[in-house]
Amino acid sequence: MEVLVVFLPLLAFLVAGSIALFGGPKAEPAAAGHGSHGHGHDDHGHAQIAHAHDDHAHHISHDELNHAHDDAHDDHHVVAGPPTVGDRVSQFVTAGAVIVSAILSWTLFFDVAVHGHPRTIELMTWIQSGTLDVKWALRVDQLTAVMLIVVNTVSACVHVYSIGYMAEDPQKPRFMGYLSLFTFAMLMLVTADNLVQLFFGWEGVGLASYLLINFWYEKPSANAAAMKAFLVNRVGDFGFALGIFAIFVLTGSVQFDAIFAKAPTLTGQTLHFLSWDFNGLTIACLLLFMGAMGKSAQLGLHTWLPDAMEGPTPVSALIHAATMVTAGVFMVCRLSPVFEYAPTALEVVTVVGGLTAFVAATIGFTQFDIKRVIAYSTMSQLGYMFFAAGVSAYGAAMFHLFTHAFFKALLFLGAGSVIHALHHEQDMRKMGGVWRKIPFTYAVMWIGNLALAGLPFFAGYYSKDMILEAAFASGSGVGRFAFALGIAAALLTAFYSWRLLFMTFHGTPRMDKEVYDHAHESPVVMLVPLAVLTLGALFAGVGFHEYFIGHDRAEFWGKAIMTLHGHDAIEAAHHHTPGWVAIAPLVVGLIGIAMAYIGYVMMPRLPGRIASTFSGIHKFLYNKWYFDELYDALFTRPAKALGYGLWKSGDGAVIDGVGPDGVAAATRDIAARTSRLQSGYVYHYAFAMVIGVVLFVAWLSVFG
Repeated sequence: MEVLVVFLPLLAFLVAGSIALFGGPKAEPAAAGHGSHGHGHDDHGHAQIAHAHDDHAHHISHDELNHAHDDAHDDHHVVAGPPTVGDRVSQFVTAGAVIVSAILSWTLFFDVAVHGHPRTIELMTWIQSGTLDVKWALRVDQLTAVMLIVVNTVSACVHVYSIGYMAEDPQKPRFMGYLSLFTFAMLMLVTADNLVQLFFGWEGVGLASYLLINFWYEKPSANAAAMKAFLVNRVGDFGFALGIFAIFVLTGSVQFDAIFAKAPTLTGQTLHFLSWDFNGLTIACLLLFMGAMGKSAQLGLHTWLPDAMEGPTPVSALIHAATMVTAGVFMVCRLSPVFEYAPTALEVVTVVGGLTAFVAATIGFTQFDIKRVIAYSTMSQLGYMFFAAGVSAYGAAMFHLFTHAFFKALLFLGAGSVIHALHHEQDMRKMGGVWRKIPFTYAVMWIGNLALAGLPFFAGYYSKDMILEAAFASGSGVGRFAFALGIAAALLTAFYSWRLLFMTFHGTPRMDKEVYDHAHESPVVMLVPLAVLTLGALFAGVGFHEYFIGHDRAEFWGKAIMTLHGHDAIEAAHHHTPGWVAIAPLVVGLIGIAMAYIGYVMMPRLPGRIASTFSGIHKFLYNKWYFDELYDALFTRPAKALGYGLWKSGDGAVIDGVGPDGVAAATRDIAARTSRLQSGYVYHYAFAMVIGVVLFVAWLSVFG
């Protein structure tokens, strides 16, 4: 069963990939072509944005108006004709394979996690070199079982949803194949029994992410976004690889059980590097966390995630909300027996997670692209997961990963349904008043927002509240710091999530009349996955909180998660948390919702006035704390200048100038000068002969 769960998506990828490469005629673009839809900008123009500004009373600076198109990225591509047989086969095979994997994953979950039957299935010997012995094995314990249902359930919903969402795209087999390839790579990551196998899956999801972000490769913005994601993740992955090397140096193994057994004996060991001695475990854990920062978009290595929204919306739901971006959280929890002995590294994880949760939330409430708002929400929620792990509340981190996957995928796919209804429009300033047109989408977005804001009985209420309570109950300074930032982020999260809801569905319609008149609900093939994810947003919290964070959590997690005595922040949260701490997230959530209602329904001109009054702060947040500009100044421009200098001065002037170009130039110069002797006049040649005879006689008289 375990082998089928992991390898069915790989087989589906091979089938869909073969169809994409060799499957006969492709679905040809319709007569209107790409130009009939463009990127959704020219149809509306600045005048429409100005109209939206008047209706909704947002204060938009001149710079924002000039860059309004940057916020309104189109999620559309070439319009194709009717699907071919190859299209249908690829959709059926890929969606069917992942659905079967999802069903088997739930079966495994109840067997492995609920009934306590973890196992490891060794497939083959992979690498043997000296003391390095790497087996290819599937580790199916409680932690893996949770990730299997997250990955396969969300992936199955996305595969089915994509059949409707990508119906107009001529490259359906390629897209479905990429989705299945990503799913396989993610499954390899979560079933890994050693760090090398985990790194294989880690890089596999990075490759698939690049391919999916850049799926519409004709768009320069998609090229740039994919390259940015690739390069930023290379920074994190370099640290991750060094962390694996450090663990191998310290323990002599990359297999998890061997590493975990030796971890308690490594607390005093040092690593010597360039005449310095470092605490071995601390440095190894920080390097591993560096990889998690890149993959999970933590502050500093987060700049790729919002730009990755250039990919189709199903990609955002699968990769950038539910699965790949949670790989870092999973990795830290998987290595909890190592991180527990590196308290300094855990403090760094806590601080980075808290700052990420807050900073992302401050950016999210100023954005206008519906997908970017949800992307910054994802980044913020990942921050919660990390500072939960940082205070040793690993069960709470995994529980929020579990619940968040359902309601955030629901929000992304719901946003895709809105984009589909509004002729591929993503700018919330060109939406409004469509809730009667798409009532089912409106209803599921309500549920997703209620879960995200953490209101009682919805999924986010159980997981996010426990994270905040555990951070406070940890008693550490960094835990209280993360708690304060988490409460502030909870207020902002409720505000911007309901700002999105009110701007998208309520108020006066701010799009062209033709777009509004043709707005319609998505097809059933897109609505069924939304319904499935809605069940997760409704019941994932209340149905599973006793397993993940309740009093039975020790039996549920078994040996998959290890917390040292005295570090159990979840236990402290259950017994030593003041009453105000438990109700604070709910209070700030309700305040945030009320603020959004006042600002975007009751007094729609208020946000514009506030933004005008605090224009400097608004511009700072709207421009994402200027991280991109800072990195451009620190890294991009110096790298370009260095490259240009090496090209012109090094390669051009020195290598080519002295080398082949120099020799060729000198030869040409000598030949040109010599050619002047060939004048064609007899008296010149006679004069040269006389001079030659004189010089010859002189030489003989001297030396002869």
